[in-house]
Amino acid sequence: MVDAEQDPRATDATRRTRLANERTELAWWRTGMTVFALALAVGRVIPELADTARQWPYVVAGVIFAVYGVALIVYGSIRRRTVERVLERGEFPDPLGAAQTALVAGGILLGVLTVILVVLD
Repeated sequence: MVDAEQDPRATDATRRTRLANERTELAWWRTGMTVFALALAVGRVIPELADTARQWPYVVAGVIFAVYGVALIVYGSIRRRTVERVLERGEFPDPLGAAQTALVAGGILLGVLTVILVVLD
């Protein structure tokens, strides 16, 4: 392992990694905020525009989208802190596999739910 005080390249690489980590967290936050807008559209706007008698499926889908947005923001924040702690030890962070798998599965399920809402209405 190279001591960062002895090799300026190691310090520069750590700085770049930390900046990239910060940008990645902001990307998770942007995605979560976008999902919040989608939740509002699905849960409130679409039922009003569609003038459908059954609004509850859209409200349920909107709530699920909002929860998914919260999960994205929480994961991004936890991941940033994890990477920072690992970098302080001079190691490389492993991805949080179970959390990433859950987020992917949630996204797929939300996509399927959206298709079902479109087809049924």
